Amino acid sequence: MYEPIRTKSVHSTPARTPSDFPHRSREEELDIQLAGHLAALLAVTDELRALAPSDELDVAAERLAGQLTRLRGGASPSRASAAASTSRLDALHLKAHALAGRALVVAASRADTAAAILSAERMDAHAVTVVA
Repeated sequence: MYEPIRTKSVHSTPARTPSDFPHRSREEELDIQLAGHLAALLAVTDELRALAPSDELDVAAERLAGQLTRLRGGASPSRASAAASTSRLDALHLKAHALAGRALVVAASRADTAAAILSAERMDAHAVTVVA
């Protein structure tokens, strides 16, 4: 009833093997995601430090930079400039809280205890500031 297929499938060409393009493992993908969330959190933390300097934010920024250096294999993260923006502090704290939450989810899924603890601490710090 049906005529057989006479041409080869475009999905199974002999010139293209699975090793022709790089693949990343799930762990590598999660590392990249976590580093991205922590880098964004570091940028917001640097903005907050420029608007309202505090020792707690300084310590948090250094710890975030340390985790980023670890995740990126020794490459130090780029830091935001110290120029103060006109953003409201509450909005920045909300943004930092959300970013810390995302980082916590990824850190928990990859079983990175150090990053998960840091993310949870940052969530708590920004939640208290937003509620207060």
